[in-house]
Amino acid sequence: MAVHWLNPLFRIGYKRSLEQEDLYNVLPEFRSKTLGLTLQSYWDEECLKSAKELKKPSFCKAVIRCYWKSYSLLGIFTFIEEATMIVQPVLLGYLLRYFETYDPNDYHGLELACYYALGMSLSLLLLAVMHHILFFNIQKAGMKIRVAMCNMIFRKALCLSNSARGKTTTGQIVNLLSNDVSKFDDLTMFLHYLWVGPIQVAVVVALLWGEIGPSCLVGIALLIFLMPLQTQFGRMFSVYRSRTAVLTDHRIRTMNEVVTGMRIIKMYAWEKPFAALVSEYRTEEIVNLMKSSMLRAANMATYFSASKIIVLFTFAVYVMLGNTITASRVFVTVSLYGAIRLTVTHFFPSALEKLFESLVSIERIQTFLNLEELPKNTNVFCQPKDASHILKSCQGSSATIPTETAVLPPFPQSSLLSAILGELPLDKGVVKVKGQLTYACQQPWVFPGTIRDNILFGKELDPAKYEKVLRACALKRDMELLPDGDLTLIGDRGATLSGGQKARVNLARAVYQDADIYLLDDPLSAVDGEVGRHLFEKCICGILKDKPRILVTHQLQYLKVADQILVLKEVCRPLLPCPITEHNSVINSSLKAEHTQTAVEEGRSQGTISTDMYYKYLRAGANIFGLVVLFVVNIVAQVTHAFCIPSLEVNAKHVFSGLTAATVLFGLVRAMLFFYVLVKSTETLHKRMFDTILRAPVHFFDVNPIGRVLNRFSKDIGQMDVLLPITFVDACQVLLLTIGVIVVSAMVVPWILILVVPLLIIFLFLRRYFLQTSRDIKRLEGTTRSPVFSHLSSSLHGLWTIRAFRAEQRFQNVFDAHQDLHSVTWYLFLTSSRWFALRLDLLCAVFVIILIYAYLGAGDVGLALSYAITLMGMFQWGVRQSAEVENLMTSVERVMEYTELESEAPWETEKRPPLDWPSQGLVTFDGVNFSYSADGPVVLRNMNAAFLPREKVGVVGRTGAGKSSLVSALFRLAEPQGKIYVDGILTSELGLHDLRQKMSIIPQDPVLFTDTMRKNLDPFNQHSDEELWNSLQEVHLKSVVEELPAKMETLLAESGSNFSVGQRQLVCLARAILRKNRILIIDEATAHVDPRTDELIQRTIREKFRDCTVLTIAHRLNTIIDSDRIMVLDAGEIQAYDAPYTLLQDPEGIFYKMVQQTGQQEAEDLLASAKQVSAAGPH
Repeated sequence: MAVHWLNPLFRIGYKRSLEQEDLYNVLPEFRSKTLGLTLQSYWDEECLKSAKELKKPSFCKAVIRCYWKSYSLLGIFTFIEEATMIVQPVLLGYLLRYFETYDPNDYHGLELACYYALGMSLSLLLLAVMHHILFFNIQKAGMKIRVAMCNMIFRKALCLSNSARGKTTTGQIVNLLSNDVSKFDDLTMFLHYLWVGPIQVAVVVALLWGEIGPSCLVGIALLIFLMPLQTQFGRMFSVYRSRTAVLTDHRIRTMNEVVTGMRIIKMYAWEKPFAALVSEYRTEEIVNLMKSSMLRAANMATYFSASKIIVLFTFAVYVMLGNTITASRVFVTVSLYGAIRLTVTHFFPSALEKLFESLVSIERIQTFLNLEELPKNTNVFCQPKDASHILKSCQGSSATIPTETAVLPPFPQSSLLSAILGELPLDKGVVKVKGQLTYACQQPWVFPGTIRDNILFGKELDPAKYEKVLRACALKRDMELLPDGDLTLIGDRGATLSGGQKARVNLARAVYQDADIYLLDDPLSAVDGEVGRHLFEKCICGILKDKPRILVTHQLQYLKVADQILVLKEVCRPLLPCPITEHNSVINSSLKAEHTQTAVEEGRSQGTISTDMYYKYLRAGANIFGLVVLFVVNIVAQVTHAFCIPSLEVNAKHVFSGLTAATVLFGLVRAMLFFYVLVKSTETLHKRMFDTILRAPVHFFDVNPIGRVLNRFSKDIGQMDVLLPITFVDACQVLLLTIGVIVVSAMVVPWILILVVPLLIIFLFLRRYFLQTSRDIKRLEGTTRSPVFSHLSSSLHGLWTIRAFRAEQRFQNVFDAHQDLHSVTWYLFLTSSRWFALRLDLLCAVFVIILIYAYLGAGDVGLALSYAITLMGMFQWGVRQSAEVENLMTSVERVMEYTELESEAPWETEKRPPLDWPSQGLVTFDGVNFSYSADGPVVLRNMNAAFLPREKVGVVGRTGAGKSSLVSALFRLAEPQGKIYVDGILTSELGLHDLRQKMSIIPQDPVLFTDTMRKNLDPFNQHSDEELWNSLQEVHLKSVVEELPAKMETLLAESGSNFSVGQRQLVCLARAILRKNRILIIDEATAHVDPRTDELIQRTIREKFRDCTVLTIAHRLNTIIDSDRIMVLDAGEIQAYDAPYTLLQDPEGIFYKMVQQTGQQEAEDLLASAKQVSAAGPH
């Protein structure tokens, strides 16, 4: 129990900062998988039992059945510990009576006193050891429950049906994993006091009756009055916790969407409405947090002053009954009340508070666990009403589908694949799939890890096959140019890769799997024509030629190679058989590789938490005057508290009454003021962190995973909201109490300082030695927590792919591995805290034992002894709490780190453009070089170009040519070198909002937010209903929105997942129509829509943006062939910039080659269109 096995770790931690490699392996009893499966079995049993009884399953019952035996055993030890604490005051009383009637010749009395001293010594040692054995095992029990619940929550998340996904959000699941489950760490520590407390009170009543007779009933009455008061407090905590949890869900969900869609938010200049939304949730959260904090303040003030009030009334009645106060009666009574004070005023109410909070969390977790799951067997789906519709995929052909199938509108292509995958519930009919499926999703999905991990996806590395897949998917050249090849780490959701690279990695993953059937959902839309042709010929019709493939595509030039074509509209249509043709053309041109950014490791502070950090934390909650007032109130409260008992001991009853009243008043004011300042600090720091995040450059989000950022806003802010204020106030209170007791002790018994001073020096050295390691462990605990959230967020984003590959168990194993690593740091934190506390308690016990025996014959030892016991309890608790504050301050440190991030240019500057700017829409690039970060590669080089007013310019180039970087430079997502002018005004001199609000963009990755359709179109409420409906009409979405339950007020699912990718693009187009800006940028906006919709969009753009300058980036050449001019980019440089027909006259030109690669018929059509535009003249 001395946890001596930690000594080597402490020695390392004292010499240098700890690293992850210094940690031990997780113990088998804490393995996430084992714990999760055990609790899951009890939950499954409860679900079956409830189903039979036709009632709702209770997760609470499952948890109790799983853990009641082991936890009940700990209750027995809790009882023994509390009984030992009651024995101490009794023995102290006997000792004090011996000293009151001290006679040097009374050897029998001395002998008895020695026995009492021995009993005191043994009880002190027993308490010192037993408390830590008990506390440690209780913390282990809480940890096991938390880890098991996390495992179950993630397991459930992987099984959620699509309808269930609409009822929860990533933010809510993150909140369950960070804040809800952590309630059980606290609950287990206090729960046993719900039954131990009343028994302890009953025993103390009996002892007090024997000591001071009926007078004790007054004190007990006050204690009993406190218990129902605390129960009411507990209920109120529960109410505030419920409200706060819902608001935290909303806040973290919004944060998740903000971080995910930050690029879009910045280009739309929508930071302010999102800041207002988060601020609204946070303000309501703080209101509830402040109310619960005031309750906690009242709790702590009660704990602080309860003993004084009880002693005052008890001895007032005692004297009124004609009794005389003696030192032994005062100290025994005070000690007995002290033995139960902690239980009644702290442990019992804390147990109630944590119980009510945990019941709220259990209810929230239970609601999540009861959400609908996908059927276990996803190969066969049956609906007995009608089994006439059968869809089969058979070996040996590209796609064999019978002539009838049930498909749900309005976006049937992906729905067809969803039905085959089992992701879409069938209204009727059967889907039968024979063989193993693999799937490449429409929106490419990659997870944090190496590129190789993403492609292998759990399969063994076969070098020959892997090389073949890289070549077929046009990734070979990219791998050669990357700093670490295919072992390059990619960021969250592949933020460090371009859209084209993500698409090819996504396809390579599907191809590498040795599956029977390949479902490919529009894998060619995110790449340019040349790469698309390479992928089609070398991959889809090359490496996969002997496999059945169902290819969803909008690129009609590839259809002639298909064995069969299935045309889908709003309703099902029969198959159109198509002749089989061979296609053997070879691409000789080299495929250009793209630039990539690499993910960065999470930073960790070193050394002690500086005094400056504490000052910044407190200053965030109050100004200098407020802090001075807080300091003065603390001192006054302490002085009144310290002199209460001595005044009673010298029979200064009126002084005691006055001091008690002052203690109560100042104790309450001090606690409330302290909590108010600390909650305000948290509110201020959250706001600063969020404002800084909004102003951080896009590069920050490209290289930092979402989980890392969310960890700050969920777990770290959660600890600062609740744990840190309680611990901080307690540590300060105990520190001042300790100083008060030392001062009073020294005034009465000066020689006690001879022992106190060296002990204080030893304590401070131990604290310093302990914190060197403990602080690093706590910091590692913070950084090992981030991957848990990142993995959750990434897994939910790629859920369809994971399930299609049957990789749920592997992702569960990865989650468990992340959890196990976090469990190691948490377990080390618990054991290191026990290491420290045990040594403090043993030192205290030895100190009191020395005091007992060294001064056994001295007359004033009674007072010294009672003070020594009081002092030691406070001393070691104060040192431990101060160490815990320093550990919790690592959360402040991590939040503070994010308040000091590099910021992009200001949103507004002194130079404001005219209100009608830009009136023409002239855009000029003058010697522009562009890089996403200071040390990143240059992705645009020496760009000189002008986009004339009302001109329609198409921007083309191979994947990675710098097309999207051109948009980034124009929007100043990173600061370009060189000059960009809009209508003659230098954009670098303007505020970012003034610039970005005056340009409209339809982005490459359409983003919708969890809000109403109205808010998604018009977050500033600048437009009327008529304008909004007209914009939807223009993009052919009016009928779709009218069918929604609440039309424009319908709340969209997370990330707009109840709309297809194409429909989300149309919403982005509607946003652009509403903004009515002179400059419109379209970035691959029609890649995911069919040619007919593409044509409708192009027609809308031509009509609605006739007087605008339009820049269109496209892979589909038919989209931009009717442009006034076309800019051809290659490796970040302009290779050609002229009218399309002029460019097609150069057979050596890149544009000519790109057109030829679309196929003979398509090339002829493009040439004819270009000629027609040339003849018609400029738009």
